[in-house]
Amino acid sequence: MRKNWLFLLVISATIAILAACSSSDAANNAEADGQDKVLQYQSVPGSVYYPELAEALGYLGDIKLEKVSDQVGGPESIQLTATGEIDFGFAFNGAIIKSYAQGVKIKSVVASYGSDENTFGGYYTLEGSGIKTAKDLIGKKVGVNTLGAQNEFIIKQFLRDGGLTEEEISHVELVVIPSASAEQILRAGQVDVVSLGGIGRDRALENGGLYLLFRDIDLFGEFTAGEYFFTEKYIKENPDTVKTFVEGVAKAIEWARTTPREEVIAKFEEIVSAREGNETTENLKYWKSTGIAEEGGVIAEKEFQVWIDWLVKSGEIKEGQVKVEDLYTNEFNPYAK
Repeated sequence: MRKNWLFLLVISATIAILAACSSSDAANNAEADGQDKVLQYQSVPGSVYYPELAEALGYLGDIKLEKVSDQVGGPESIQLTATGEIDFGFAFNGAIIKSYAQGVKIKSVVASYGSDENTFGGYYTLEGSGIKTAKDLIGKKVGVNTLGAQNEFIIKQFLRDGGLTEEEISHVELVVIPSASAEQILRAGQVDVVSLGGIGRDRALENGGLYLLFRDIDLFGEFTAGEYFFTEKYIKENPDTVKTFVEGVAKAIEWARTTPREEVIAKFEEIVSAREGNETTENLKYWKSTGIAEEGGVIAEKEFQVWIDWLVKSGEIKEGQVKVEDLYTNEFNPYAK
């Protein structure tokens, strides 16, 4: 009995020592690593972003996402990322370029959205409004989700292509409106034209009475419009976290691109239904495609260069002020050739 008791005492002590060593090693490893594993971000109720899909599919490893607020627009996302209030954001490439030119050092790492034949930004007016051409917009109001972002770029290009002078373009009023309310605001006559894309567009078209003025792909072809980004400082301090994030998001994009549409929608519905707050899944049935041009969300130089050229021509930045290679990296993306 005494021998057994001594034996058990020795075994217990040994286990305690090993456990203490294991805990100490784990703490030391965590301290040595020191990289962020909980990423704060913004999203929109009733929608699913690719980092959220990546997390649901198990592609983010030990990284966790923590939503802190709802996104209003790309410029705000850039500002919050730059100030560290969120860890990553996404925005239209033109807005990213303008911010970088103003000294905001963010770097794009993987695509976030784009336009193709199934998923595009359409600019709509009411049937019977009499608006058919760019010149018809002089003196009219166009609803946009935010200023200085994609809608403003696209609209101005449409007006220029339509032969309007800069003086005439200044008489087309851009009015900031919530994207979720764009259809209702148009039908109420508060604005003359609104931008509708993806889910919101298809739902609005089902209700009828709208006239398509033009599409963004009519002007620029199919293109990736925006990217997810971190600050340069964050990437430097958390390279492994960024690598895991990009790999996961890239895989999620490809999953959405190659999986039958019904399965993608079902997964989106599962993700939204699991959230707190009773978010609606009604709009998810309208999802059609990612709109992202490159495999795995790889970033193509042309997706930034076209907007650099646009901003230089518009006089908003100087020639050579922003170099395209400073704006993005594909080093973390496994699909990059």
